[in-house]
Amino acid sequence: MIKKRPFHHALKVREDVCRGCTRCMKNCPTEAIRIIRGKAQVNPELCIDCGQCLNACPYHAIVIEQDDFTSIFNYTRRVAILPSVFIGQFPDDIEEDTIYQSLLDIGFTDFYEAEFGVDILQSIAQRFSTYASYKPVISSYCPAIVRLIQIRYPSLVDHVNLLRPPVEITALYVRKKLSEQGIRTEDIGVFYVTPCAAKIADIKTPGNTLRGSELGQNGVESPLFDGVINLDFLYNLVRSNIVKNKNIFKNSCAIIPPLTKQACLWSLTQGESRTVPGRSLAIDEIHNVIEFLERLENDEIDNLDFLELRACAQGCAGGILNPSNRFLTTERLQHRSENLREITDKQLNEIRKRSSYLEKHIKLESIEAKSSLQLDDDIAVAIKKMEEVKKILKALPNIDCGLCGAPTCEALAKDIVAGKAHMSDCTVLQLRKTAPNIQRIWGDTLKKT
Repeated sequence: MIKKRPFHHALKVREDVCRGCTRCMKNCPTEAIRIIRGKAQVNPELCIDCGQCLNACPYHAIVIEQDDFTSIFNYTRRVAILPSVFIGQFPDDIEEDTIYQSLLDIGFTDFYEAEFGVDILQSIAQRFSTYASYKPVISSYCPAIVRLIQIRYPSLVDHVNLLRPPVEITALYVRKKLSEQGIRTEDIGVFYVTPCAAKIADIKTPGNTLRGSELGQNGVESPLFDGVINLDFLYNLVRSNIVKNKNIFKNSCAIIPPLTKQACLWSLTQGESRTVPGRSLAIDEIHNVIEFLERLENDEIDNLDFLELRACAQGCAGGILNPSNRFLTTERLQHRSENLREITDKQLNEIRKRSSYLEKHIKLESIEAKSSLQLDDDIAVAIKKMEEVKKILKALPNIDCGLCGAPTCEALAKDIVAGKAHMSDCTVLQLRKTAPNIQRIWGDTLKKT
């Protein structure tokens, strides 16, 4: 469940490699990065693990944490939950059965596609469910978007759908099914293969657990996931294994529940919104999302029923841990979906046997706003500090050069009011005092400060 708690971050800065070039700082959508003593530093209260900094860094100084793959062997039943975009990474000449056989060969005993949770939801509810106080209902599928709303648009948290994302529904189903077979909880290892850093952060943030369920012992919390495997790592491992054993993997390996067409396309742009009745919109790429949320918060948009928001372009096909081109991945999944059918009666019966348990855990408790972007929790004090920010801004050049180590002049002004920076940090103001001849570069800009 998503609630107020310490937030785990998957993105890390390698200070030994960082050159303080400011590209990550300027591309961060939440202004979470500052350059201090020539190195990028991330404010954990503002970071949403969207990965924009990683894409922007030319020196590979931003890295994503990775669990030790050998930890899967701590369990007798080793379950991989794969996003459909994992299959979309492979070229058309590699069949799905070959991919599945390779997964067995490298050590997994079971695997499910994360979007199987979509078919589960449809089967037990006969429709897509929304649990939000206000319209438009905002999808909770992308954890980077949920985090963004929590810290930057707190007034919109009651719009977020309190429905578990499909990957969690799949994990619930898998754990329930294996426990019914008499397998002990401690012998089951469920590992999610992630295309992005935000899902690592979400899964590893304390709280993704079940309390007092049949899976827990005497009310003790039981985790949904035992680890996360980065998609690019697993892709390279499976691909090399296939090349090595290409003449061995020839038999059918139909041991994974087949997806419906709807589920296969769910993680792509418009994959979710097209299933929701009423007026729905799908918006991808984090900066596009921010622009739209600004309008929504300012009441410039109305008569919307549902919003599908994704931090990555093309949805999960654009995840930063995907080795393949996002457009090719999208095309492959669309081709794949053309051969998929409706859910079978056998699948439907399997799901409905566990429907009461799944319905019990299908909903999140709450999503709480964070106060990270506020100048003070006391509204009166916050208003006073905002006035101070405006005064400081009048003295700053407002050219957003980034030389002070903050992304914008406004960000520097807020840092000054918060006691984290000083007026003397503005390099342009210092140059005005020490080098009058730079007017040929800056023109009248410096005269106004």
